Amino acid sequence: MSDPAIGIVELDSIAVGIFTGDAMVKSSPIGAIYAGTVHPGRYLILVSGDTASVEVALETGTDAAVDSLLDTIFLPSVHADVVAAIVSTLDAADFGGDAIGVIETDTVASVVEAADAGVKAAGVTLPAVRLADGLGGKGYAVFAGPVAEVEAALEAAVERSTPTGHLVRHVTIAQIHEEMRQNLAADLRFNQRLARHTADG
Repeated sequence: MSDPAIGIVELDSIAVGIFTGDAMVKSSPIGAIYAGTVHPGRYLILVSGDTASVEVALETGTDAAVDSLLDTIFLPSVHADVVAAIVSTLDAADFGGDAIGVIETDTVASVVEAADAGVKAAGVTLPAVRLADGLGGKGYAVFAGPVAEVEAALEAAVERSTPTGHLVRHVTIAQIHEEMRQNLAADLRFNQRLARHTADG
């Protein structure tokens, strides 16, 4: 998934989600669509492509979702590290550096947006963005690097997610213990369909 823009629509109805995804892909020549169920009984649609096409598809999706819409985002120039963090596998070395910062939100769309803001704002790596499945619908992103840079990334991420009301918590951890580092790397990945599609494509 190397397109310059992504849009996400998150719904509380599977039936309306399928209808919405169909409307979105029919409305615009997007590069790709990834759609499916996520916990707890939600439906997630991610579209990628050129900026104009994604914007049209997202507008269509927002209109089609009506009162089933939980959250939506449009990232016209998504940072490549955000996409990589969603679909990649990890090892403990990915969580290296003096500190890690974790931001947790109650929707998928909001944590993707927060991750994008944080990694653009500071000199950090983004080893993980975890979404919905196994998390009760919540999401979290992990930034790693020097303490000051991690704090700057978290500040930008919090600033982006606070106005939506979807921010749950955020923490900075200096010198994370090696056993916790190993646990973070072993965490389950979200959206296996997207990961398989990326590997096959």
